[in-house]
Amino acid sequence: MNTDKIYAEQIANEYSPKKTSKVVALKKLDQKAKKPAQIFTYTFGIVFALVLGTGMSLCMGVIGEGSVLSMVIGVIVGVVGIVGCGLNYPIYKVILEKGKEKYGSDIIRLAKEITEEE
Repeated sequence: MNTDKIYAEQIANEYSPKKTSKVVALKKLDQKAKKPAQIFTYTFGIVFALVLGTGMSLCMGVIGEGSVLSMVIGVIVGVVGIVGCGLNYPIYKVILEKGKEKYGSDIIRLAKEITEEE
């Protein structure tokens, strides 16, 4: 095999104009529908996991003065964190459904075009 020829073809492929295929467009539409829900879910989940951890630390006396008041505040903050973590998935489903409704018709149309071509 001529390795110089293979190397030259690889470099030429990097600089040649790319054709956007329908499959690539379909993948991009799919990501457009799903990405806002994923970004929100990760952010919301991280924030409320930190809130839950802060409440646990207050309860155990790791932060705060370790009094009964800080324990009560820790329980309240921990419950808020648990509720937030529990609401994360239902909110994700709602946002995902909205994204699917928004881009669903375009995705279905493009998928039909792809399957009818073959």
